[in-house]
Amino acid sequence: MTATGTFGLSTEARNLQWLLGNLVEEVPGVRSVAVVSSDGLMLLSSDPATQQAATGAAEARRPGGPRGSSADLATIVSGIGSLTVGAARLMDGGGVKQTMVAMEEGSVFVMSISDGSLLGVHATPDCDMSVVAYHMALFVGRAGHVLTPEVRSELRKSMESTQ
Repeated sequence: MTATGTFGLSTEARNLQWLLGNLVEEVPGVRSVAVVSSDGLMLLSSDPATQQAATGAAEARRPGGPRGSSADLATIVSGIGSLTVGAARLMDGGGVKQTMVAMEEGSVFVMSISDGSLLGVHATPDCDMSVVAYHMALFVGRAGHVLTPEVRSELRKSMESTQ
């Protein structure tokens, strides 16, 4: 995970970091994960290189995330979120709950957390989409009430200090 260590973070922020790490480690096919605030700033992210180093050589064979850095996924998630919200408004479709983009070499899933925050997942092309979506929904259910303005501010500061 690219956020700073748990030292100095609130229990809520540490729990969100743990939930995100668990999502990456426990769900087959997940390459990387990012949580983005309503204004497009990355709050939490997984770093495929860090995850591979931490889990050992067997996991090192797992393909990496998007090109560049974990910030790339956050940018993509923010853009997809904005596009789908605009489309939903034009179509009088109500709030956007989730979006999935299937590509030849992988998939991107975006799910609303709360007050405009988004959870984004980049997964392998052979992932079980229903399993990924299920675990994302679990994360959203657990994180939604914890992602208060205070915790979002704390996570932003934590991310800024690592860049």
